[in-house]
Amino acid sequence: MAKQILITGGAGFVGSTLCLYLKSRYPGYRVLAFDNLRRRGSELNINRLREAGVEFLHGDIRNPEDLLGLGELDVIIDASADPSVLSGINSPIMPLINSNLMGTINALELADRCKAQFIFLSTSRIYPIAALEQANWEELDTRFRWTDSQSIAGISSKGITEAFPLEGSRSFYGASKLASEYLITEYHALKGMKTVINRCGVISGPWQMGKVDQGVLVLWLARHYFKESLSYIGYGGTGKQMRDVMHAADLARLIEMQIHEPDLYNGQILNVGGGDEVSFSLQELTALCEEVTGNRIPIRAVTENRVADIRIYVSDCSKLHALSGWKPEKDMKTLVSETFDWIKNNEQQLKAVLSS
Repeated sequence: MAKQILITGGAGFVGSTLCLYLKSRYPGYRVLAFDNLRRRGSELNINRLREAGVEFLHGDIRNPEDLLGLGELDVIIDASADPSVLSGINSPIMPLINSNLMGTINALELADRCKAQFIFLSTSRIYPIAALEQANWEELDTRFRWTDSQSIAGISSKGITEAFPLEGSRSFYGASKLASEYLITEYHALKGMKTVINRCGVISGPWQMGKVDQGVLVLWLARHYFKESLSYIGYGGTGKQMRDVMHAADLARLIEMQIHEPDLYNGQILNVGGGDEVSFSLQELTALCEEVTGNRIPIRAVTENRVADIRIYVSDCSKLHALSGWKPEKDMKTLVSETFDWIKNNEQQLKAVLSS
């Protein structure tokens, strides 16, 4: 039976990737991309969506009246967010709260009216900063990494599990997403809504409009491509801080599975990411970018840490793998190479957005 799927933030990087993937896989499905086009570069996706047969709806998740009159819906995927960990720290907090918390409440109310499945894209940033920073780590030639000797639950050299403690500060961004998680849990328990919460680590790939506070892989690659400068910020300025990363296409495969097996995933909270197998330090990413672009650029060392920075983050996705068998398929080299090809093939269109 054809499904009616609404994706909030549908013109953004992740949202548009999901829209295009689902429409290509299921041409008979009605796929709606809902977006306010606030993020620079999202307007470049409108023609791509329409040409693929995705319906684009210009509206704001913060305005519940914008979500009226959409017709029947089977699935709502909440991919809209202000994704910057710096938001609200040196800027007004209410825009963040309105987008990330009130927007999710509006989407939940719509899902309740339609009796739709609700799939939420949360973030690894819900895990508290101090606890992550206090974990035992070791320094290798090109990266830091966690050890297996830990006094905190839910952490090992494989990364963070869902059992990691949640007490402590996590940034206004992380707090807004965790608050949304708690409300989703209540809608599931008290209203019988079918829900799944995906705590995503770094997501990247073609069509991500990377910038300093979000989208580091694309930012790093674009600066190499356009021969502009960068900085290793914090942790001694060595560029050894590391993250796992997931190609957006691998996330799209998982969302496809969650849409079509709602009972299997119902009520689940899952870490989703590249894991230790698909991870990078900034130093390692620099080497990859130099290899792919053929360019070397100046990179300044800034030893001081920024507010809300973390040394290491890796998702341990053992729970998800045991549940469904899902694992990321695209490795770091593929991710960087595909993103490089996208920048090269769209250089003039992207220069104003990606270059400094």
